[in-house]
Amino acid sequence: MRLILLGAPGAGKGTQATFIKDKFAIPKISTGDMLREAVKTRTEIGIDAKPYMDAGELVPDMLTIKLVKERLQHPDCKHGYLFDGFPRTIPQADAMKQADIVIDYVLEIDVPFNKIIERISGRRTHTSSGRTYHIKFNPPKFGLVDDITGQPLVQRNDDKEEIVRRRLDVYLMQTYPLINYYMQWARRGEENGLSPPKYRKISGLGTVDEIRKDVFEILQPLV
Repeated sequence: MRLILLGAPGAGKGTQATFIKDKFAIPKISTGDMLREAVKTRTEIGIDAKPYMDAGELVPDMLTIKLVKERLQHPDCKHGYLFDGFPRTIPQADAMKQADIVIDYVLEIDVPFNKIIERISGRRTHTSSGRTYHIKFNPPKFGLVDDITGQPLVQRNDDKEEIVRRRLDVYLMQTYPLINYYMQWARRGEENGLSPPKYRKISGLGTVDEIRKDVFEILQPLV
């Protein structure tokens, strides 16, 4: 199974990607996770990417493509892979095609923007452990402190409402057009020896388990 998950920031792609990874035993390739790790460890790519991420802007394609190409060389990608939030732009999708990266399905998780703003801006994080909370949906037990250590929780810069709105604007301009991109490719058929992926869309509203059930109903027949 070779799959792309699409959807706006905060649509729940990361959560569902983890379920898919565990269910079908394929690696989850999240450029967001890889970029955050690169920033944390201060690799060359991380240093270059940090100013864009802090501003809520997309990291330049050349940096992201370099990360992805390196990741696909790992042995665990031999029998399939799941892209979570990548490609983010049409040039990235074109680069994948030129690199002969095979994709079987494109699955979009659709959530209204007002719900996304509520989801993301309410997040709070325990910095040292990475544990996350939500002031409405998953609040800490006592105030804005970590349940285990009692240390203060913080709101990441890219979770602030003004940054979330900017990220959604960027998504509309640069990533949302990918839906039409893959639909048009499906109509044209095979290109450069690659068959177009099939496109499916599900609602990202409801409980995590309800959405997971919908995802598995679509993907189970593939395996």
